Amino acid sequence: MAIEQHLLSPETSLRTALGALEQAQIKLCVVTDPDGRVLRTVTDGDIRRALLGGLALENSVADLPGRSPVTLPAETEQSAVIAMLNTENIDVIVLVDENSRPTELADRTSLTETLFLSPPHIGNAEAGYVQLAFDENFLAPAGSNITGFEAALRKVSGRAHALAVSSGTAGLHLALRVLDIGPGDRVYVSDMTFIASLQPVLYEQAIPVLIDAEPVSWNMSPHALERALAEDSAAGTLPKAIVVVHLYGQSADMGAIMTLADRYGIPVIEDAAESLGASYGNRASGGHGLLSVYSFNGNKIITTSGGGALVSDRGDLIAHAKKLATQGRDAADHYQHSEIAYNYRMSNVLAGIGRGQLEVLGARVEARRAIYERYVAGLRDIPGVGFQGELPGSRGNRWLTVMSLDPDLVPVHVYQLMRTLRGRGIETRPAWKPMQMQPLLSSARFVPHSQTEAVAPGLFLRSLCLPSGSAMSAAEQDGVIAAIRAVIEQGGRD
Repeated sequence: MAIEQHLLSPETSLRTALGALEQAQIKLCVVTDPDGRVLRTVTDGDIRRALLGGLALENSVADLPGRSPVTLPAETEQSAVIAMLNTENIDVIVLVDENSRPTELADRTSLTETLFLSPPHIGNAEAGYVQLAFDENFLAPAGSNITGFEAALRKVSGRAHALAVSSGTAGLHLALRVLDIGPGDRVYVSDMTFIASLQPVLYEQAIPVLIDAEPVSWNMSPHALERALAEDSAAGTLPKAIVVVHLYGQSADMGAIMTLADRYGIPVIEDAAESLGASYGNRASGGHGLLSVYSFNGNKIITTSGGGALVSDRGDLIAHAKKLATQGRDAADHYQHSEIAYNYRMSNVLAGIGRGQLEVLGARVEARRAIYERYVAGLRDIPGVGFQGELPGSRGNRWLTVMSLDPDLVPVHVYQLMRTLRGRGIETRPAWKPMQMQPLLSSARFVPHSQTEAVAPGLFLRSLCLPSGSAMSAAEQDGVIAAIRAVIEQGGRD
């Protein structure tokens, strides 16, 4: 990185230095003597602490407490630079010539490849199935890959019928349509989820009711659900469906939820977009409700690059969904259409990727569960660090490992941790922002976990999703753990 915009003289005011840091791409300036040699480095953290200590913006950088610069010769190999960054636990090193004059800034972000949150993990079988689509000349939404993929989905979900579609959102939309949910109908939906769980409800102009999370698995609270059903039953406004989300691959309390749903005669749709390969009791995740939806987006535990599926034991519902997914053509020799429908089918090419991916689903689940266990082992001794739990009788796929930080015990906010890790080439992500806090759903009714406690907002404000890709090496994960520990131990200081 070019050095000129980062150079300061000792006489530079703190006000000017702050302005320079604000404009600089790398948030570090280098103070040099009259001969151009490095005296020290300055960050905005140095200036903030000095101002809190009594200095004024009119003071010069020479008045800052001493800070020895970390430098390396300009010709240092990149691997040695990265090693020094790790040893010193810093993000930028000043490279200097033989006279100690700065020539360049070497920053961690530009030197380090990003470790992504959940990248695709492709195996050996997928290419063969894709080639089969070309060999058979079936690229459109028909062919042996579609039928083979749907057969494999029936097996892994334990369902009698499966329909491969273009996305998990499409699958959820079709589920609502085949249950005849429309304008004015109430639909209960998990509050702690991604917006895709709600969008199809809004497509149909139905009325979403947001059900809070419970504090163990972070999924739909049976307590909140029971209270909502009792209130709406008394008012004669029961919902037409309950959409239960299995968050981050952890199953909701389907025993309690299905008992309540059956008591009131309400169909359950499982949004199992994130939980393929998980289980609750003796059934696969997605094996409990009347209809269930999976997603095969690029970051999911298995992927078709983009796609989803709708599964059920009701053949009539899946048959209707298939008709709606293929423009709603009636049974006639000519093209006749009697209801609004969509182009939601999956291509035969993408289904080929899915067939290969499903063959290694078990291995992918085991890899992600092992990643979770390593995170717990590496971080659980830090006071205030916790993780999303697993309900008794359930087994999550640990699609993502999600860590929580108790603000009373950990001196770093999750956003501060996220931004610091990003600077070190580590992608993390906040937990889903609850639907009750989304501008799009500001008028929706929200039912909290208890009369005195709402769980989802607190989870959102203190939780962070960690890199969990099934191809991540133990060494890469050790690096993430070390970085998290270092940031927390430093209290977020620069």
